[in-house]
Amino acid sequence: MQTKIKSLELFHQGKVRDTYIVDEHHFLMITSDRISAFDVIMNQEIKEKGKILSHISNFWFKKTSSIIKNHLTQINPEDVVAFDEKELVKNRSVIVKRLKPVPIEAIVRGYLTGSGWKDYQLTGKICNIDLPKGIQQAEKLNEPIFTPSTKANVGDHDENISFEVMSKMIGSDLASLIKKTSIILYKFARDYALQKKIIIADTKFEFGLDNDGNLVLMDEILTPDSSRFWDMEAYQIGTSPHSFDKQYLRDWLELSGWNKKPPPPDLPEEVIQKTIEKYQHVERLLLS
Repeated sequence: MQTKIKSLELFHQGKVRDTYIVDEHHFLMITSDRISAFDVIMNQEIKEKGKILSHISNFWFKKTSSIIKNHLTQINPEDVVAFDEKELVKNRSVIVKRLKPVPIEAIVRGYLTGSGWKDYQLTGKICNIDLPKGIQQAEKLNEPIFTPSTKANVGDHDENISFEVMSKMIGSDLASLIKKTSIILYKFARDYALQKKIIIADTKFEFGLDNDGNLVLMDEILTPDSSRFWDMEAYQIGTSPHSFDKQYLRDWLELSGWNKKPPPPDLPEEVIQKTIEKYQHVERLLLS
């Protein structure tokens, strides 16, 4: 649940990842076994989740490196910590370039589900984007749509915004580049995952800028924490599809009566175990 690297200075603790300073150009990023839902960190850990997320994310970073540069380096995390800390970072850490983060979550939706489905039912729109009438829950959209949100601090909630608002926040050129790149990345991953009998319904990306102002992909990508993965063979329009991500946890929390504010309820062992199994399953499918 908590990383305890004493040989490096802690720079930032996120919902799942802890970042330590290596030097003026590099961070050590450790993926913990914490899990969050509705922007609240749960009380229990999902054992080995950090290793699974790192494995999947690194796989995608390498696979998409021809599309856009990413934050990975070739430095071994075990080489920058004390001897007795090597096991703490093994298989769940990366050394990444220090970037200037763009304060936007770049969300791409290929199917109508989640908060997008709720917004569509109320307004016929998602993030100010008009959609055709009569789309059913979990139905594939004619084209993926880009629906950004703000990047909230730990304990706060991300807020969906329109592309126009995003453009005012970070500039129209950068906003357009992020939108274009995000959709290309989503389509690439969607098509690959379909070969593995997985539907990627939606996902989010985060970006930073290097010292030369170049756009760089960062944080994590296309994991069960940042994406909705559906079982293609069980997929049915008009239903909430069987998923291989933390939607199972969200569904349990919705039914628990929790008000989505700290403190969260304790998770039953069955919920913890099923969540672990879903993460393990999508890892096996994607990386086989």
